Amino acid sequence: MRIINLRPENETLIRQVAAMLVEGFRQMAPDAWPDMESALTEVRESLCAGRLSRVAVDGDGVAIAWIGGIRQYSGHVWELHPMVVRRDQQGRGIGRALVEDFEQRVIERGAQTILLGTDDELGQTSLGNVDLYTDLGDRIRDIRNLGRHPYEFYQKLGFAIVGVLPDANGPGKPDIFMAKRVGK
Repeated sequence: MRIINLRPENETLIRQVAAMLVEGFRQMAPDAWPDMESALTEVRESLCAGRLSRVAVDGDGVAIAWIGGIRQYSGHVWELHPMVVRRDQQGRGIGRALVEDFEQRVIERGAQTILLGTDDELGQTSLGNVDLYTDLGDRIRDIRNLGRHPYEFYQKLGFAIVGVLPDANGPGKPDIFMAKRVGK
């Protein structure tokens, strides 16, 4: 596996990445990229100025994972958005390698912090399907993973939960904000 920049002229990789988005988010966030058109729009937007778009490819040059980033707060913060690993490649350290590569790229660009949102649309955490307008701090402190929600993956990489937006995706479907300090 190698990680490379996704380039506008590589339509084959762009289409492979878009297909991964549709498939990868179909279960956890079905409204995120429900079809190829919306996924292609997202991937092409990742190629604009102020963005970062990196793709992991296998030995044959086929896309197996993708990560995007958006420059924010004058470059002090980069939002990791989105990331997807092809289902048949999950659990092999590819996601970790992509995040570590992303971290190095944004540090080179002067970042101090990486921010991400990881939605809970399916009640995969103890923050889903509850009223988060009461005792939010306690609920964040006591969060539990009820169904393979990715927040624990990011915690293993040094990210911390820094906030929650209740009902971001509808009633009882919060967005969990995570961040990591990367700069000096």
